[in-house]
Amino acid sequence: MSAAPQSLRAHPFRDNLTMLRRNLLHARRYPSLTLNLLLTPVILLLLFVYVFGDVMSAGINGGHADRADYVAYLVPGILFLTAAMTSLGTAVSVATDMTEGIMARFRTMAISRASVLIGHVIGSVIQTLMALVLVLGIGVAIGFRPDATPVEWIAAAGLMALVSLSLTWIAVGIGLVSPNAEGASNIGMPLVMLPFLSSAFVPVDAMPGWFRWFAEYQPFSPFIETLRGLLLGSEIGTKNALLAVGWCLGLTVLGYLWSKARFNREPRA
Repeated sequence: MSAAPQSLRAHPFRDNLTMLRRNLLHARRYPSLTLNLLLTPVILLLLFVYVFGDVMSAGINGGHADRADYVAYLVPGILFLTAAMTSLGTAVSVATDMTEGIMARFRTMAISRASVLIGHVIGSVIQTLMALVLVLGIGVAIGFRPDATPVEWIAAAGLMALVSLSLTWIAVGIGLVSPNAEGASNIGMPLVMLPFLSSAFVPVDAMPGWFRWFAEYQPFSPFIETLRGLLLGSEIGTKNALLAVGWCLGLTVLGYLWSKARFNREPRA
């Protein structure tokens, strides 16, 4: 009984790498979930640009229709919608591991308990960043033209990585409390809906006054406005930058503590 805890403490880094490799291999062998979740933001990007682009740009530009302007406005929001959709896949994967008994088996093995969750998180962040690169490439192909400096690109990449990390920890917690994969998909749906209630598609100022405060201060609007400023040179504002960083840190800590507490409970019957 005493040997197991020593082993648990002896190789946490190796255990993290093992679990990361396991999750990446699983994603490579079963890519359908990631592809299905990635398809939605890509379709929305093309739909809003080529079907609604002129109308939406006219509304934003005071009656002057310019599809290129709306592409520039839309792509940062679609990027974070992609991050939210990909995190939903993490919740489904964790719930699947729980219901199939894999998590219970890991609890009995001489490995670091934290590595089981960390493997999921790091693997998901890597997949999310790859998905973001793909969506960004599609955006560039249809006319998105960022004018960021190298430093601003690094800051933008850091922001997207932080947002992906925070959403992934929340998604892990959702997966751990869900009864099955379908339940994880349903419970995680509000996370996916938040980008639609932000400044992703229309400015916050265009929304009804009774709803504007929520759209302005919920996590995704500061994320999107900060990314727009970094990639397009628009005004970020101290409030948006602080809210973006604050939401990232708060969601990461909340998701980590929630996931850790749920995972350390007794396995499901």
